[in-house]
Amino acid sequence: MGLLKLSRRVEPVARMDERDRRMVWRLAALLLDYPAAETLAMTGELRSAAMALPDSVAPRLVEFLAHLDAVAPIELAARYVETFDMRRRSSLHLTFYAYGDTRKRGMALLRFKHAYRHAGVELGDRELPDHLPVLLEFAATVDPIGGERLLGEHVPVLELLRLSLSDNNSPYAHLLSAVLATLPPVTTADRRRIAELAAAGPPEEEVGLDPFALDPTLFAGSEGRR
Repeated sequence: MGLLKLSRRVEPVARMDERDRRMVWRLAALLLDYPAAETLAMTGELRSAAMALPDSVAPRLVEFLAHLDAVAPIELAARYVETFDMRRRSSLHLTFYAYGDTRKRGMALLRFKHAYRHAGVELGDRELPDHLPVLLEFAATVDPIGGERLLGEHVPVLELLRLSLSDNNSPYAHLLSAVLATLPPVTTADRRRIAELAAAGPPEEEVGLDPFALDPTLFAGSEGRR
């Protein structure tokens, strides 16, 4: 990834209100997840919701939805797997960038798990707690304050993911741009951290993450993911 491209992000003009931020998170949670038939059937409804958002995010979301409509479902699925499962630098697991599959990652994952429990919900066993669509769903539907705090703590990772997706001409970069527009701007310290993460890449020590096979339902008692 070219580090000289770190300045490409366009900052939002004004802070969005909570309702709009939560809608961006909700839409991004759905669209960053695997492109299931249920989601693809909702593109008209999702487009209407996106078009009601501020100009700093609406065009990015609408452009991504146009991509969903233009590509065959089987091709969308293949591209999703290639983008997020086959490339180490475009993982949707936020702690992976700093810790890879090392033992240190376990403590970082606990930070997410404790935040979910503090809000009174339990994560099911389908996904690790640092999975970006899971965190976005949590912020949108369960605890916007706690969710925004976790998202804000991972702005360097989110920006690094956006850069990686942009470098690969992935339409998913539009979704990362929309999410970042809901958060504080990238700081000088963030840019140093981005450069460090980009230069080093995720560590490669392999360990098991069995303690994070969690409970049977995703956010039991909340609206949950669809």
